Amino acid sequence: MIIKKFQAKTEAEAIEQAKAELGADIVVMNVRDVKKKGFLSFLRPQLTEITVALEEEDGAASAATNGKPNMAPPKNPAASPPQRFQLGDIIPEAKINADQSPKSSAVLEEKLDSLQSLLEQQLSRPEEEKENKENKENKEESPPPGSKENTEMLVFLRLLYNKMLDNEINEKYANQIIDEVDKNKNRGTAFDQALSHIYQKMILKFENPHVITPAAQGPKVIFFVGPTGVGKTTTIAKVASRFSVDEKNKVALLTTDTYRIAAAEQLKTYANILEVPFKVIYAQEEIEQAMVEFADYDYIIVDTAGHSHLNKAQRKDVAMFIDETGRIAETEVYLVVSATTKYRDLIKIAESYKDMADYKLIFTKLDETETLGNLFNLKLYTGACLSYVTCGQNVPDDIEIFNPQKTVKMLLGGKI
Repeated sequence: MIIKKFQAKTEAEAIEQAKAELGADIVVMNVRDVKKKGFLSFLRPQLTEITVALEEEDGAASAATNGKPNMAPPKNPAASPPQRFQLGDIIPEAKINADQSPKSSAVLEEKLDSLQSLLEQQLSRPEEEKENKENKENKEESPPPGSKENTEMLVFLRLLYNKMLDNEINEKYANQIIDEVDKNKNRGTAFDQALSHIYQKMILKFENPHVITPAAQGPKVIFFVGPTGVGKTTTIAKVASRFSVDEKNKVALLTTDTYRIAAAEQLKTYANILEVPFKVIYAQEEIEQAMVEFADYDYIIVDTAGHSHLNKAQRKDVAMFIDETGRIAETEVYLVVSATTKYRDLIKIAESYKDMADYKLIFTKLDETETLGNLFNLKLYTGACLSYVTCGQNVPDDIEIFNPQKTVKMLLGGKI
């Protein structure tokens, strides 16, 4: 893994520098304003510093590139059971004291709170010093299996593993993360370093969130798809409000949901409040007419019929609207799902929409659950980019861009 800092006048310029040097697959780990120092520092322009990471490994990480869903169905569990992390195979269960440090949750939370300081310290070391230390660590042998040092590290890994399971990260993915750290640990590896490694790896797996931006030319048409009851229409209202009120963009709202009168009326009410045009679309010809009518707009946001993932006929209708619109305008599709939905059902939902479009993910109802493991699970299962999350019914306040750092901290047992 490569971790490096870049400074520029703006965040965007710093990201461009990072991409030019490391490539387009970088993940932004941290953004901060740099304090000006020295004589006449007030005359110097304010700089923004970003910390980026790049995964150097080949193979599986590339499966989730280009924001495209990669949903090859998982292998038959009966034929290939997940490799469970079994500390009991290495040290007797009786020797693991739940109250020993560093296994306590309080210690873990404290370490998570200090993660950013740890990362800053690692990044501030001269490159030569880091290389020498890495070479030295690589030459050192791992501690003997029965040693106290090895036992304490395994206890610490068990704590992290249990935290991930408590937050409903799928056992398969939790095992992958823990196994990787367990295999790569060296003699003298500190708990903080192991925790930092897991934290960074999980952020890299989430990747950067995808944010809606204007089209290169003409309006961008944004389709919102998903099952019933996930808050899709309210999410549309929040996004439209941000674009229309906060960013002063020209926005039009359309709905192809002719199955539920209440849904159309709800979106119409939001449109009236925001003072933006609203139309109900019954046929493909009407959405083509809307493209002409709103040709000078920035965004055309389309609500679609919420339906069961088992309803193939309705999915076919939605797919038709998306395909035809994509031929005449730049389009994006967002699959809206609830964080409270069971992972097994999320997989079925994701599978049912995979042939419709290369969608991005929006998770709703984060305020209605204490576990966020499904965000990690579905990201790894589909390869689709996460975009926004919502945490309440208030329009437009209860929506934000997905934050990988904050989410990973919570998944590992920290508090925000």
